[in-house]
Amino acid sequence: MYLVCIWEIIAFGSNIGDSLAILEASVKTLCEIPDIVLKAKSSWYQTKAIGPPQPDYLNGCVRVHTNAQPLKLLEILLSIEDQFGRQRKERWGARTLDLDLLLYDDLILNTPTLQIPHPRMRDRAFVLVPLAEIAPDLLEPGKMFRCMSIIRLSKSG
Repeated sequence: MYLVCIWEIIAFGSNIGDSLAILEASVKTLCEIPDIVLKAKSSWYQTKAIGPPQPDYLNGCVRVHTNAQPLKLLEILLSIEDQFGRQRKERWGARTLDLDLLLYDDLILNTPTLQIPHPRMRDRAFVLVPLAEIAPDLLEPGKMFRCMSIIRLSKSG
């Protein structure tokens, strides 16, 4: 039997507590899971929060290889958020840890619990900038835009 390694891009964010320590520890926690291998990690970027008044975020992205199916990977990410004290009280509210599965190889998926590519990733510099750092030539599935092209377009207009 052959196992196919698929690559994924996961966005990380935090704006409650020691965000840098939480982000670093959560990446380590993710990579301790069997069959998840870290391939690249962006820098951490301080960004303004979207939504209700709250502290700035630290955001970044990682690229991993795994054999986990998308819904299983989502389950893993939600479990890690819980381990780091994530509470879902308010949409776009402050959080100790926010993990979003942005891309899963070239898969396009639309279920009630998971959409891939992430539906708002193209609109968010706090996702695109770290993503461009680790995968500048990455094409969004179903689109003809490279990550760096999206950033250039958003800066110009």
